Amino acid sequence: MRGGASSGLPSLGLISHGTSSSVGQSLIEALAAAVARDLRERGLVDEVMLGHVDVQQPDVDEVIDRLPHDRPVVLVPLLLSPGYHVHVDLSAAVVRAQKADRADDANPAEAAARADDANPAEAAARADDANPAEAAARADDTNPAEAAARAGDTARDIRLTPTLGPDPRLARVLAERLPTLRADDEIVLAAAGSSDERANESCREMGELLAQELGRPVSVGFLAGAGTPLKGFIEQNASAVNRLVLANYLLAPGFFDDLARGLISDTQNVLSSPLLTSGEHQRLPESDPQSAAEAAEFQRPTIPELLVDIVRDRFLNS
Repeated sequence: MRGGASSGLPSLGLISHGTSSSVGQSLIEALAAAVARDLRERGLVDEVMLGHVDVQQPDVDEVIDRLPHDRPVVLVPLLLSPGYHVHVDLSAAVVRAQKADRADDANPAEAAARADDANPAEAAARADDANPAEAAARADDTNPAEAAARAGDTARDIRLTPTLGPDPRLARVLAERLPTLRADDEIVLAAAGSSDERANESCREMGELLAQELGRPVSVGFLAGAGTPLKGFIEQNASAVNRLVLANYLLAPGFFDDLARGLISDTQNVLSSPLLTSGEHQRLPESDPQSAAEAAEFQRPTIPELLVDIVRDRFLNS
């Protein structure tokens, strides 16, 4: 999804978690393509790359390195909540790239090229042909502060934005994917979960936003990590008359979606489709090529415009 020749516009790196699910991969690629199309049509970017923090390539380091070094790079995590991948993996990648860029500026060959500007003989030769104004302008090149800046004190402009969630617009997308609710339904936001409490707190905030959208209480259950386990809600509901309706707080099918569906199999409970799919969501085994093709057709990309809007806002506010 690379653009054309350098235009001076900021470049965009869209960074997903990464998945081994072929359906999940195609849906994330469809989201990235929709975002790239939207931003290019608005004249906001030309260079866009999709990368991943885990499982898939290219990784974040490669994305940053391949995007132009002479203009700002904006990294937008295609992640629903800020956890380890954002605070550690992505942040570390930005620091590595900036250090590498400063090291390039301190390269002996680069330094020698810049040293020409401070060479007395070179300066004298240029002064012979110059008027006083031009000589004064060139004199700035021997200023210690200017020299320090050229020596690499100014790092490459790489900006890391917040994640997609929490956001009220995600609550609207989540609500649209729920079945018709009954009066006695118990609503639970089904989130992946994290060992990083900042990510879990973000999911709880998303639960509050969904509760506001629906006008009824919403609990939050986690498939992994340190939060309240989703499994606990399902076990407590085992003998209840009312059903659990699980709002699927995942972008696409994959490991966690499979795990959630396994938890509610053979129960009356309902799990909505991931945010990048629509309708009654079914998982077909990807080990069978024919079934995988059927799954891809059934789970065809239906990228919500609100998700594209959120990514565009993250980019514009970077």
